[in-house]
Amino acid sequence: MKGMDVRKIVVVVEDVEAARTALKWALHNLLRSGDFLTLLHVFSSSSNSSSMEKLRLLRLNGFQLALSFKDICNNSFFNTNVEIIVTKGDQEGGTIAALVREMGAFALVVGLHHQSFLYKLAMAHSNITSKFNCKVLAIKEPAARPARRTRAMPLPVDSSTSMDFSQIEIATLDLRVLQGPRYAST
Repeated sequence: MKGMDVRKIVVVVEDVEAARTALKWALHNLLRSGDFLTLLHVFSSSSNSSSMEKLRLLRLNGFQLALSFKDICNNSFFNTNVEIIVTKGDQEGGTIAALVREMGAFALVVGLHHQSFLYKLAMAHSNITSKFNCKVLAIKEPAARPARRTRAMPLPVDSSTSMDFSQIEIATLDLRVLQGPRYAST
């Protein structure tokens, strides 16, 4: 599109349904024609058992998982600009944050689940948005049974900054919010 900058959107690839939901949300609500989509999978390996064969297998499994996410892109949109990055890193999000900053991403889209690295990162840092230098959109799936009430672990919010971190629960998503220029600001 003329006059529009190409944006780089990074989606974290994990073998959980929340990550697939986050990708689908990004494809339908965030991605514009010409934007570049990076599917990022970070695997970890304990240092004492990191044999070359085990690392090769973890990398291969991560790449196969990322290819299944690329299939979702191809089935949703024709001709999406997609790249896949599979790399070894930590479970606390440091590797993801460094790569997202290095890429100059416009947004990071993450499926929020109980094992999410965002929770670990939030426990270690009071302002996680400063770690990424971009919008962070955490997509949370609706509860399977609405009658059953569960408590989600809240992310600490630094009220002294304008937050670029948004937690979006797709069950209550109001699409009119996305039409304004500040759709991801809280």
